[in-house]
Amino acid sequence: MRAGFFWALISAVLAVTPVVADPIGDGVDHLPIFDAHVHYKEPAWGPYPPGTVIELMDKSGVAMALVSSTPDDGTIKLYEYAPNRIVPEVRPYHGGWGSSNWTRAPEMLDYLRGRLDAHPHVGIGEFHAHSIDTKDDAFLRQIAKLAAERNILLHIHTDEAETVKFFYDAEPKLTIIWAHAGMSAAPGVIEKMMDTYPVLYADLSYREHEILGAEDIEPEWKHLLTKHSDKFMVGSDTWANAQWENYVELINDNRRWISYFPKDLAEKFAYKNAEKLFGINVDKSLIGTR
Repeated sequence: MRAGFFWALISAVLAVTPVVADPIGDGVDHLPIFDAHVHYKEPAWGPYPPGTVIELMDKSGVAMALVSSTPDDGTIKLYEYAPNRIVPEVRPYHGGWGSSNWTRAPEMLDYLRGRLDAHPHVGIGEFHAHSIDTKDDAFLRQIAKLAAERNILLHIHTDEAETVKFFYDAEPKLTIIWAHAGMSAAPGVIEKMMDTYPVLYADLSYREHEILGAEDIEPEWKHLLTKHSDKFMVGSDTWANAQWENYVELINDNRRWISYFPKDLAEKFAYKNAEKLFGINVDKSLIGTR
């Protein structure tokens, strides 16, 4: 009688105890990667021609990449060279207009509309928008409206959650990628934002060394990445040629933290979230092709 009760109790405990899957470990090396934060800026065109960029992607196991450039011509160079590997988005920066003053360019909206008409861009960004200057309020609302009208995303670099909220207040149906997951935003802040906005995604460029501690994923990041596992993507941020020089290691750094998660989550971070977001197929068979 006692034995029967004991085994019934054990069975009941097992029934409600969640099964924790093993980390993917070395299996991460076999996953294709979607790099959600690539720039191909003009200083890279000479030392890293399109063929070399694609070779670096191949060597790193990167099947596809979301690319924006200063100027946009760089993105189009890569896209025309390897259209099956490049997902283009238009960056506003060109000529004398960059991260500190692009919102003041008198013809910026016409420029963006022209680039969107001419090329298959899936979004506007990555652009910098820190604390919203009241002088920029009306213009940035127009940027949000343009994205909503075209059914494209915004890729926003800001440390401030309030700035992301500003764009959602302007156009609640927007899809946004929060570059660098806010760069300095704490995991708790990111969690609250993702709780609030169902189509807020983030690339994790420049956060990989915060995520992985000495022996495991940092607890706050583990909680966040597990809770919102369908919203995060790998990013390299090749904003300077030094990033291209270290590209293989940058991707390896991302594989390292991904390796601590179970296979189903690892696949999401590596490429499946990008598949869902962009409606594409990210497959290892793309590696070595154009």
